[in-house]
Amino acid sequence: MNSVEPINKHFLYPGTLFAEPEEYAISTVLGSCVSVCLWDKVARRGGMNHIMLPLWNGEGLATPRYGNIAMDKLLNKVLSIGCRQEHLVAKVFGGANIAGTGLELFMIGDRNITLVFQMLEGFRVPVIAKDVGGRVGRKIIMNTETGVVLVGKGRRSEG
Repeated sequence: MNSVEPINKHFLYPGTLFAEPEEYAISTVLGSCVSVCLWDKVARRGGMNHIMLPLWNGEGLATPRYGNIAMDKLLNKVLSIGCRQEHLVAKVFGGANIAGTGLELFMIGDRNITLVFQMLEGFRVPVIAKDVGGRVGRKIIMNTETGVVLVGKGRRSEG
C-alpha cells in the first residue's frame, strides 16, 4: 500500500462479489455468511465474494448470494482481470452460527463453510488462511494488491 495516496475502497454487500485490476481495500461484515478472498500471488491482484446461502436450488435467479454460483463467478472474475488459476491462493472467513438469528437452527454458517472448501478443492486453489465458524461475526478488509486480509471479531453477547 502506498502511504501517500489512499487506495480505492469498496464495501461488499451480501450476495455480491468484487474484483478489479487496480488496488482496492474491499471490506465487508459477516455473520453466518462466508467470504472467500482469492489472490494471485504473481499478478498481485484479487477479489472477494460474500456468500449468504450455500446452494442455488435452480429456482429464481442464479445470483452470487448462493455459494455455488458465487464461487464460479469469483473465479471467472479474477481470471478476467489477469489472474491465473495456478497462481491463486484463498483465504476464507465467516460462517458463524450466531444464536438468536434463527439461522443457527439451519447451521447455515457450517453449510456455507463446507461448500466453500469443497469448491476450492475442486478448483485446486489452496487455502492459506481461514477464520471460520464460532459464534461471533467478523469484519474483514482485503487489500487486493498485497493479499493481506485484516479481521476484526465481534463480542459474544451472553443471554
